[in-house]
Amino acid sequence: MKGVILGGGFGTRLYPLTKVTNKHLLPVYNKPMICYPIETLLKMGITEILIVTGIEFAGDFLRLLGHGEEFIADLNKWNNTQYPVVQFHYAVQKGAGGIADALRLAELFAGKDSVAVILGDNIFEDNFKNEMTKHENGAMIFIKEVKDNRRFGVPIFDAETKRIVGIEEKPTKPKSSYAVTGLYIYDHRVFDIIRTLKPSVRGELEITDVNNWYVKNGSMNCAIVNGFWTDAGTIETLHSASALVKEKESKK
Repeated sequence: MKGVILGGGFGTRLYPLTKVTNKHLLPVYNKPMICYPIETLLKMGITEILIVTGIEFAGDFLRLLGHGEEFIADLNKWNNTQYPVVQFHYAVQKGAGGIADALRLAELFAGKDSVAVILGDNIFEDNFKNEMTKHENGAMIFIKEVKDNRRFGVPIFDAETKRIVGIEEKPTKPKSSYAVTGLYIYDHRVFDIIRTLKPSVRGELEITDVNNWYVKNGSMNCAIVNGFWTDAGTIETLHSASALVKEKESKK
C-alpha cells in the first residue's frame, strides 16, 4: 500500500497566518503540521508517500522533508522492523478543485496498489496498522463520534444492520453523531471513479461522492477512531491541536 498526503489549498480560514506560507507548514506544538499525517502513515508501515500541494510552496515542502531519509529511524521504531528507505514523492495541484481532484494526481504513483489517503491538516492519536492489514479491496473510512459534525461528512447507518448506507456532506441536520475523518483507504478503482465525477455546487470534485460510490457498490468498510482526532484548519482547531499534542507528549 502507498500513502498520499493532500497538502494543497489556500488556507483561507487561517489567514493571515497563511499569507506567506502553506497552512500545512504551520507549527502544531513542536513540529510542522505536515509531520503528523506523515507519522500516521509511517505507523501503518507505509514507506512510499506522495505529497500533493500547490506550486507556490512546493519548494518549501521539499526543503523541509527532502526525500524522507530523516524519517527512517521513526519508521523502524514504530514498526519494530528494519525498513531501508522512506521515499517521498511530490505532485503539484493547480488551483483548489477539491479532495478528489487532488487525489486523482496520485494515479501514476499508485499504479495498481491501494492507497491510504490523509488530509494534511488531520492529526490522529491512534495507530491504524491493524486496520490497514485487514484491507483487501474496496474502501475504508475512519469515523469518530464528535459534538459538532456538521462541518464534515456524516455517515448514515441502517437502523437494523448498523452498516453505512450513505454519507452526507456537511448536513444541517446530521442523521448520526459521527463524522468522517480525513483518513481513507481505497483500492485502485478510486481513480476510475474520480473520472466519472462532476463538480458539486462548490465547483469541486467531492470525496463524499467517491465514498458513496463504494457504499452503493457494497465495498465500503469503516473503522472507529478511539483516540483523539482533530483537523487544524481553523484558528481554533490549530490551537486545540497544539494543546492535544502537548498533553500527549507530556505523558510520555
